[in-house]
Amino acid sequence: MQTQSASNQATSSPLTGKVIAVRGAVVDLIFPAGTLPPLDSSLSIERDDERIVAEVQAHLDERTVRALAMQSTSGLPRGARAHASCQPIAVPVGDKMLGRLIDVMGTPGDRGEALPADVTRRPIHQAPPPLSAQDSATGIFATGIKVIDLLAPLARGGKAAMFGGAGVGKTVLVMELIHAMVEHYKGISVFAGVGERSREGHELLQDMQHSGVLPRTVLVYGQMNEPPGARWRVPLTALTIAEHFRDEQHQNVLLLMDNVFRFVQAGAEVSGLLGRLPSRVGYQPTLATEVAALQERIVSVGGVSITAIEAVYVPADDFTDPAVTTIAAHVDSTVVLSRAMAAEGMYPAIDPIASSSILLDPLVVGAEHVAIATEVRRTIEHYRELQDVISLLGIEELGTDDRRIVGRARRLQRFLTQPFSVTEAFTGVAGRSVTIDDTLAGCKAILAGECDTWHEKSLYMVGALSEAREREKGAS
Repeated sequence: MQTQSASNQATSSPLTGKVIAVRGAVVDLIFPAGTLPPLDSSLSIERDDERIVAEVQAHLDERTVRALAMQSTSGLPRGARAHASCQPIAVPVGDKMLGRLIDVMGTPGDRGEALPADVTRRPIHQAPPPLSAQDSATGIFATGIKVIDLLAPLARGGKAAMFGGAGVGKTVLVMELIHAMVEHYKGISVFAGVGERSREGHELLQDMQHSGVLPRTVLVYGQMNEPPGARWRVPLTALTIAEHFRDEQHQNVLLLMDNVFRFVQAGAEVSGLLGRLPSRVGYQPTLATEVAALQERIVSVGGVSITAIEAVYVPADDFTDPAVTTIAAHVDSTVVLSRAMAAEGMYPAIDPIASSSILLDPLVVGAEHVAIATEVRRTIEHYRELQDVISLLGIEELGTDDRRIVGRARRLQRFLTQPFSVTEAFTGVAGRSVTIDDTLAGCKAILAGECDTWHEKSLYMVGALSEAREREKGAS
């Protein structure tokens, strides 16, 4: 009975405690006996004329809690007063957020007008919808990017991840997908910038302003220069905003996250600060739980969907890294970016062999699509098996059939490149968006030998095969 009455008291009136220790982003606070605020609830700590928001992470004893600050604790003294809300952090949601750039707490950072006091708020911690209420993926999300639509089609209402090391084009690919979504799907986008560079956030904001898509977009940032608590919780803020549009306004939402690895990395920092023993490769012991708590909320409910496209940094190009394998277990489409292809100038540098999708099924995309995709993979894989022989002895030493397959594989690789709209300012080449039918027709023609006598450069950085044909006529 004593525990129940203490719980009732905790939820009915705000608790007041004080800071007893500060270690970076982690703050220890003491409260009156028997009245500890619950885990994952927010605290407001007074510092001079401002307040620091923190989140309860652990109960150390009967009177002491350990909390994680969402803002810098620089200058925070011991003895500072703290007020516990006994509720999770709540962030503003709804139409008022469209066109705005906000931080993890929902505070605007775009120098625009302040949010109204009566703006709707929603807690960042929510249970995922029950399995019985979830819908399956609602169809193909056509991107206009040939290699993705052919070999790793994305699901509307599903989760897709772009895996790649540093500098192979993850952010450019995500930005092109934003552009494709705006061109073809007049929906709402929520972008979460997790632990990314301030320069990239600034460039994305300017690009969205110039392209006119900002009025239908919410930008949520927790960047490299912010405390680990902000980087750790910013995906939940973005997801909470997306869930409001899905559940309350019944609108389809595109959720973009760049970069989910930084979310895991921030969680590892937090875990160390909280004194937990590290697990495999130094990651937090709660890695699988934290990733699942985020990913399992990205679902379709009641005929409306959240479609997630996530960039995932692969540390040291090690695809067996625990963070990478844990995230990969939750996604429907896996797009793998290859450093070797980027070095050859094959952009987008998507590996046609390693990339995959559960939607590449005759019941979903049709038997012809699957047959062409399988033959493309087989041809390129055969070429890769022969590359050592070609490097040592030369292509002339191959048999007639192998030479023909190598030629078609090289032409397929070049046909699967294309210029992007978001890189037009740097390359001077207008972006191309290609329909799935044109992609299939082009690959089918190359596999059938129609392009065996063409110059390889005629197929490089083009849209549909008709453009390559015109280029070949001009060259001859």
